[in-house]
Parts: sequence; structure tokens; C-alpha cells
Amino acid sequence: MRNCVVPAAYNGASQQPDPAVPLPTATASREPLHRWSIQVLGFRRADGLYDIEARLVDIKSVDFQLASGVRPAGQPIHDMALRITVDASLTIVEAAASTDAMPYPGECQRITPHYAALVGLAIRPGFTSKVRALFGGTAGCTHLTDLIGAAATIAFQTVAGQAPPLPDRKPYQLDRCHALKTDAPAVAQFYPQWYRTAAQETAEAS
Repeated sequence: MRNCVVPAAYNGASQQPDPAVPLPTATASREPLHRWSIQVLGFRRADGLYDIEARLVDIKSVDFQLASGVRPAGQPIHDMALRITVDASLTIVEAAASTDAMPYPGECQRITPHYAALVGLAIRPGFTSKVRALFGGTAGCTHLTDLIGAAATIAFQTVAGQAPPLPDRKPYQLDRCHALKTDAPAVAQFYPQWYRTAAQETAEAS
């Protein structure tokens, strides 16, 4: 099991919100109970490929009764990681997962090797449905499968800017959020070549 450091402010010593989180001040005193953290890192490799590493850790600030026994405060309920290696086209060429802490020791990690089945998938439209078909429900681990989506997002951001954009290829980020709909003001300002009004979209589709 990896070492998991519990932040001091979460160790039951403070009822105040994390000052780094820009949310309104809580309206009542609070007792920390649960922290769920996902970290995703992107790397450029010397061989021209890119590694994306995602890790999920969740901890309780109190002793917690699991079906498999009591998990002491500060010890992870889940500690799971996923690495995908992608090429410049965002095709997954290597994949590996690990399960170091789990609620059902001896059982949860049995599915971990299955995540090598990510090899060959390309992170482009249709990726999510393929992931669901491979790892949905009892075919996978809920938490490792959650990490795939996080890793795919960071894969885009890691590879972006590593090669000159192709002028005739629509930037991947367009039509992926409300601010970058092709008829949005931000697209008209920053990506005028790809700006289309709703009427233009309809006309071009017909």
C-alpha cells in the first residue's frame, strides 16, 4: 500500500473550510468526515509518447466500519491508480492499473488487470461509450473506471500544444462546453474560422 498523508486540516483538528477553496463561508460549524481526492499528471516521454497517471484516494477522519472490518481514521478506503500511454493522435498504446487499498481486500483487485483492455482505444468521440461497454457495471471497478474519464481529459490537455495545430482541423475543445459552442461569442472572438451561427449549422447540415 502506498503511503497516504492525511492533510492536517482534515485530521479532525479544524472545522473551518480549506482557505484555498473559494467558496462562501459555511453557515454552521462542521466536523470533517470524508475526503475524496483525484490527482492526474501528464508527462511527455523521451520516446515521443505521453503518460497520463491518475490516482484516487479517499479517507475518513473517523474510524469506519466496513463489511471487511474497521478501517482506522486516516487510512485509505480506496487507493487506486491508472496509467495510460498515448501517442500524438491520442490512441492508447499502453495501460496499467493498481489497487493498493480497497474495501474488500482480495476481491476488488481481481479486476485490475482488465484495464489493459484500454490499449487500442482512441480518445475521440465515441470513447466514453466504448469504455462503458468494456468496464461498465460488474465488468469493472467503479472507481478505476472513473479515473479513465479524468485521464482522458488530461490527455487532451497534455498533448495540446505539443505540435502545431492543423489549420483545417477543428480544435478539439470546440463544442465540448457551453462557452465553446460553435455559435458562442468566445468562438467568434478566438476561433473565428470555426464560428457558425445556429442558422448556418442547420443550413450546412441540410
